Amino acid sequence: MKLAASLAIAAAACALAAPASAQFAKPEDAIKYRQSALFVMAQHFGRIGAMANGRVPYDAKAAVDNAEVVADMAKLPWAGFGPGTDKGLSTKAKPEIWSEQARFKEHSDKMIAETGKLLVAAKTNNLDTLKAAFQSTAGSCKTCHDAFRSQ
Repeated sequence: MKLAASLAIAAAACALAAPASAQFAKPEDAIKYRQSALFVMAQHFGRIGAMANGRVPYDAKAAVDNAEVVADMAKLPWAGFGPGTDKGLSTKAKPEIWSEQARFKEHSDKMIAETGKLLVAAKTNNLDTLKAAFQSTAGSCKTCHDAFRSQ
């Protein structure tokens, strides 16, 4: 049993260590992957925004459920921005993503951190705390979109 668990951990570590581009058969697959991850994240973030902005009644459980999805999904799309994924399908990604990779990574790291804070705020069951975290997270998204996303 311990051997099987060790082998499973080793296999997972090898898979995670593979370059992002090796995880996709074609650049188009990577583009679809990142777009899908960002779409799901945006849908759940929008549900929190509707509560934070008073468009729907505040529901503490729904806030936590959606924040969990947002925080998890925030970690995913970045693997889909590998070499060769700047072309192939319709995309709003600006060329700066590939020419300014360190800056793009800073933005993605900031967004991941902000979505983690959003989850913590949602778990307080306090609407004002959620509103503040939502605004901060939305600001992080906007900053990255302004720099790296075509309208």
